[in-house]
Amino acid sequence: MIFDSHNHTKFSADSEMLAEDAIKRAESLNLGLVFTEHLDFDLPGNFIFNPTDYFDEYKKFRGDKVRLGAEVGMTKISRERNKKFVAENDFDMIIGSIHMLDGEDIYHKEFFDGKTKSETYKNFFTVTAEEAAVEDFDVLGHIDYICRAATYEDTSIDYPTFKNEIDEVLKIVVEREKVLELNTRRLSNPEVLKELEPVYRSYKNFGGRFVTIGSDAHRPDAVGGNFKVALDFVSALDLKPVTFSKRKIEVLS
Repeated sequence: MIFDSHNHTKFSADSEMLAEDAIKRAESLNLGLVFTEHLDFDLPGNFIFNPTDYFDEYKKFRGDKVRLGAEVGMTKISRERNKKFVAENDFDMIIGSIHMLDGEDIYHKEFFDGKTKSETYKNFFTVTAEEAAVEDFDVLGHIDYICRAATYEDTSIDYPTFKNEIDEVLKIVVEREKVLELNTRRLSNPEVLKELEPVYRSYKNFGGRFVTIGSDAHRPDAVGGNFKVALDFVSALDLKPVTFSKRKIEVLS
Protein backbone atom coordinates (compact mmCIF):
# COMPACT_ATOMS: atom_id res chain seq x y z
CA MET A 1 0.00 0.00 0.00
CA ILE A 2 1.19 3.51 -0.85
CA PHE A 3 1.01 6.13 1.90
CA ASP A 4 0.16 9.79 1.71
CA SER A 5 2.81 10.81 4.22
CA HIS A 6 2.02 14.50 4.74
CA ASN A 7 -1.37 15.57 6.11
CA HIS A 8 -2.69 18.18 8.55
CA THR A 9 -5.83 17.86 10.64
CA LYS A 10 -7.44 20.04 13.30
CA PHE A 11 -4.30 19.79 15.47
CA SER A 12 -2.58 22.07 12.95
CA ALA A 13 -3.31 25.79 13.24
CA ASP A 14 -4.07 26.13 9.53
CA SER A 15 -6.40 23.13 9.19
CA GLU A 16 -9.85 22.08 10.34
CA MET A 17 -9.78 18.66 8.68
CA LEU A 18 -11.11 15.83 10.81
CA ALA A 19 -9.08 12.65 11.02
CA GLU A 20 -12.15 10.55 10.24
CA ASP A 21 -12.76 12.45 7.00
CA ALA A 22 -9.13 12.14 5.93
CA ILE A 23 -9.13 8.41 6.64
CA LYS A 24 -12.37 7.91 4.71
CA ARG A 25 -10.90 9.73 1.73
CA ALA A 26 -7.67 7.73 1.91
CA GLU A 27 -9.56 4.45 2.08
CA SER A 28 -11.49 5.38 -1.06
CA LEU A 29 -8.12 5.81 -2.82
CA ASN A 30 -6.55 2.71 -1.24
CA LEU A 31 -3.93 4.84 0.49
CA GLY A 32 -2.43 4.77 3.93
CA LEU A 33 -2.01 8.03 5.86
CA VAL A 34 0.51 9.77 8.05
CA PHE A 35 -0.81 12.70 10.04
CA THR A 36 1.97 15.27 10.34
CA GLU A 37 0.72 18.13 12.48
CA HIS A 38 2.54 21.46 12.45
CA LEU A 39 5.05 22.22 15.18
CA ASP A 40 6.58 25.65 14.48
CA PHE A 41 7.60 27.32 17.69
CA ASP A 42 8.49 30.60 16.01
CA LEU A 43 5.92 30.82 13.22
CA PRO A 44 3.24 33.47 13.87
CA GLY A 45 -0.22 32.01 14.38
CA ASN A 46 0.26 29.51 17.23
CA PHE A 47 1.56 26.62 15.10
CA ILE A 48 2.05 24.27 18.03
CA PHE A 49 -0.03 21.41 19.40
CA ASN A 50 -0.34 19.40 22.58
CA PRO A 51 1.15 15.96 21.85
CA THR A 52 -0.66 14.33 24.79
CA ASP A 53 -4.03 15.39 23.40
CA TYR A 54 -2.95 14.36 19.91
CA PHE A 55 -1.96 10.83 20.91
CA ASP A 56 -4.90 10.39 23.27
CA GLU A 57 -7.42 11.28 20.56
CA TYR A 58 -5.74 9.58 17.59
CA LYS A 59 -4.33 6.40 19.14
CA LYS A 60 -7.54 4.60 18.14
CA PHE A 61 -6.66 5.23 14.47
CA ARG A 62 -3.00 4.26 14.69
CA GLY A 63 -2.06 1.01 12.97
CA ASP A 64 -1.08 -0.51 9.66
CA LYS A 65 -2.88 2.16 7.63
CA VAL A 66 -2.59 5.25 9.81
CA ARG A 67 0.56 6.68 11.39
CA LEU A 68 1.04 9.63 13.74
CA GLY A 69 3.77 12.11 12.97
CA ALA A 70 4.67 15.78 13.04
CA GLU A 71 6.04 18.42 10.70
CA VAL A 72 8.66 20.37 12.59
CA GLY A 73 9.56 23.85 11.44
CA MET A 74 13.34 24.07 11.49
CA THR A 75 14.94 27.34 12.61
CA LYS A 76 18.22 28.01 14.34
CA ILE A 77 16.58 29.50 17.40
CA SER A 78 14.16 26.59 17.86
CA ARG A 79 16.66 23.74 17.47
CA GLU A 80 16.79 22.78 21.14
CA ARG A 81 13.02 22.99 21.59
CA ASN A 82 12.52 20.91 18.47
CA LYS A 83 14.98 18.30 19.72
CA LYS A 84 13.25 18.07 23.10
CA PHE A 85 9.77 17.84 21.54
CA VAL A 86 10.78 15.04 19.17
CA ALA A 87 12.69 13.09 21.83
CA GLU A 88 9.85 13.19 24.34
CA ASN A 89 7.14 11.82 22.03
CA ASP A 90 6.50 8.50 20.32
CA PHE A 91 6.06 9.66 16.73
CA ASP A 92 6.07 7.44 13.66
CA MET A 93 7.64 10.05 11.40
CA ILE A 94 9.11 13.53 11.60
CA ILE A 95 9.15 15.87 8.61
CA GLY A 96 11.68 18.66 8.91
CA SER A 97 10.67 21.76 6.96
CA ILE A 98 11.71 25.35 6.43
CA HIS A 99 8.75 27.71 6.76
CA MET A 100 10.62 30.83 7.91
CA LEU A 101 13.62 32.85 6.77
CA ASP A 102 15.19 35.63 8.80
CA GLY A 103 12.28 35.53 11.23
CA GLU A 104 9.63 35.94 8.53
CA ASP A 105 6.92 33.58 7.30
CA ILE A 106 7.72 32.80 3.67
CA TYR A 107 4.15 31.78 2.89
CA HIS A 108 3.08 35.43 2.86
CA LYS A 109 3.62 37.30 -0.37
CA GLU A 110 4.85 40.35 1.55
CA PHE A 111 7.97 38.40 2.46
CA PHE A 112 9.23 38.74 -1.11
CA ASP A 113 8.84 42.53 -1.30
CA GLY A 114 12.16 44.18 -2.05
CA LYS A 115 14.05 40.88 -2.34
CA THR A 116 15.48 39.48 -5.55
CA LYS A 117 14.74 35.91 -6.55
CA SER A 118 18.43 35.06 -6.52
CA GLU A 119 19.07 36.21 -2.95
CA THR A 120 15.82 34.75 -1.63
CA TYR A 121 16.12 31.30 -3.18
CA LYS A 122 19.82 31.01 -2.32
CA ASN A 123 19.00 31.95 1.26
CA PHE A 124 16.24 29.34 1.39
CA PHE A 125 18.50 26.51 0.24
CA THR A 126 21.41 27.67 2.38
CA VAL A 127 19.26 27.72 5.52
CA THR A 128 17.72 24.38 4.55
CA ALA A 129 21.20 22.84 4.36
CA GLU A 130 22.22 24.37 7.71
CA GLU A 131 19.19 23.02 9.53
CA ALA A 132 19.13 19.65 7.74
CA ALA A 133 22.69 19.09 8.94
CA VAL A 134 21.80 19.27 12.63
CA GLU A 135 18.07 18.75 13.29
CA ASP A 136 16.38 15.47 14.23
CA PHE A 137 14.00 14.47 11.42
CA ASP A 138 13.28 11.56 9.09
CA VAL A 139 12.08 13.34 5.96
CA LEU A 140 13.06 16.69 4.47
CA GLY A 141 9.80 18.37 3.51
CA HIS A 142 8.90 20.18 0.30
CA ILE A 143 12.23 21.31 -1.11
CA ASP A 144 10.23 23.57 -3.46
CA TYR A 145 8.26 25.32 -0.69
CA ILE A 146 9.86 28.68 -1.49
CA CYS A 147 8.03 28.66 -4.83
CA ARG A 148 4.50 28.50 -3.43
CA ALA A 149 3.94 32.15 -2.58
CA ALA A 150 6.80 33.70 -4.53
CA THR A 151 5.76 36.78 -6.49
CA TYR A 152 8.47 36.70 -9.15
CA GLU A 153 7.56 36.44 -12.82
CA ASP A 154 9.36 33.07 -12.89
CA THR A 155 8.86 31.25 -9.58
CA SER A 156 10.52 27.99 -10.63
CA ILE A 157 13.51 26.60 -8.75
CA ASP A 158 15.71 26.66 -11.88
CA TYR A 159 18.16 23.97 -10.80
CA PRO A 160 21.14 25.11 -12.94
CA THR A 161 21.06 28.56 -11.30
CA PHE A 162 20.88 27.24 -7.74
CA LYS A 163 22.75 23.99 -8.30
CA ASN A 164 25.46 24.54 -5.68
CA GLU A 165 23.00 25.39 -2.92
CA ILE A 166 20.53 22.64 -3.83
CA ASP A 167 23.26 20.01 -4.15
CA GLU A 168 24.49 20.85 -0.66
CA VAL A 169 21.01 20.11 0.68
CA LEU A 170 20.79 16.83 -1.22
CA LYS A 171 24.23 15.67 -0.09
CA ILE A 172 23.33 16.29 3.55
CA VAL A 173 20.07 14.37 3.23
CA VAL A 174 21.90 11.41 1.71
CA GLU A 175 24.88 11.52 4.07
CA ARG A 176 22.61 11.61 7.12
CA GLU A 177 20.51 8.76 5.68
CA LYS A 178 17.38 10.89 5.65
CA VAL A 179 14.66 10.81 2.99
CA LEU A 180 13.57 13.50 0.54
CA GLU A 181 9.86 14.22 0.24
CA LEU A 182 8.09 14.62 -3.07
CA ASN A 183 5.35 17.06 -2.16
CA THR A 184 2.48 16.78 -4.63
CA ARG A 185 0.93 20.19 -3.97
CA ARG A 186 2.34 21.77 -7.16
CA LEU A 187 2.34 18.71 -9.43
CA SER A 188 -0.89 19.54 -11.24
CA ASN A 189 1.29 21.83 -13.39
CA PRO A 190 3.35 19.74 -15.87
CA GLU A 191 6.05 22.44 -15.89
CA VAL A 192 6.73 21.74 -12.22
CA LEU A 193 7.66 18.15 -13.07
CA LYS A 194 10.25 19.44 -15.54
CA GLU A 195 11.52 21.85 -12.88
CA LEU A 196 11.87 19.16 -10.21
CA GLU A 197 13.26 16.38 -12.41
CA PRO A 198 16.93 17.51 -12.25
CA VAL A 199 16.65 18.03 -8.48
CA TYR A 200 15.44 14.50 -7.82
CA ARG A 201 17.79 13.07 -10.41
CA SER A 202 20.69 14.67 -8.58
CA TYR A 203 19.36 13.26 -5.31
CA LYS A 204 19.47 9.84 -6.94
CA ASN A 205 22.98 10.44 -8.30
CA PHE A 206 24.25 11.38 -4.83
CA GLY A 207 22.98 8.05 -3.53
CA GLY A 208 19.40 8.84 -2.59
CA ARG A 209 17.15 5.81 -2.91
CA PHE A 210 13.89 6.67 -1.20
CA VAL A 211 11.18 9.34 -1.20
CA THR A 212 8.04 9.90 0.75
CA ILE A 213 5.07 11.18 -1.22
CA GLY A 214 2.85 13.69 0.52
CA SER A 215 -0.12 15.75 -0.56
CA ASP A 216 0.26 18.29 2.27
CA ALA A 217 -3.52 18.02 2.56
CA HIS A 218 -5.45 20.37 4.82
CA ARG A 219 -8.83 19.25 3.40
CA PRO A 220 -10.19 15.75 2.76
CA ASP A 221 -10.51 16.28 -0.99
CA ALA A 222 -6.77 17.07 -1.17
CA VAL A 223 -5.67 13.74 0.31
CA GLY A 224 -3.87 11.75 -2.36
CA GLY A 225 -3.78 14.72 -4.73
CA ASN A 226 -1.66 14.23 -7.87
CA PHE A 227 -0.47 10.83 -6.65
CA LYS A 228 -0.54 9.09 -10.03
CA VAL A 229 1.71 11.77 -11.48
CA ALA A 230 3.99 11.53 -8.44
CA LEU A 231 4.27 7.75 -8.64
CA ASP A 232 5.07 7.88 -12.35
CA PHE A 233 7.70 10.53 -11.63
CA VAL A 234 9.55 8.59 -8.95
CA SER A 235 9.29 5.35 -10.92
CA ALA A 236 10.96 6.97 -13.92
CA LEU A 237 13.85 8.02 -11.67
CA ASP A 238 14.05 4.60 -9.99
CA LEU A 239 13.30 6.06 -6.55
CA LYS A 240 11.34 3.95 -4.07
CA PRO A 241 8.29 5.27 -2.19
CA VAL A 242 8.55 4.78 1.57
CA THR A 243 6.90 5.80 4.80
CA PHE A 244 7.82 5.40 8.46
CA SER A 245 6.55 3.53 11.51
CA LYS A 246 8.09 4.24 14.91
CA ARG A 247 10.76 6.26 13.08
CA LYS A 248 11.79 3.22 11.02
CA ILE A 249 11.62 3.23 7.26
CA GLU A 250 9.11 1.04 5.37
CA VAL A 251 9.49 0.47 1.64
CA LEU A 252 6.09 0.49 -0.06
CA SER A 253 4.65 -1.27 -3.07
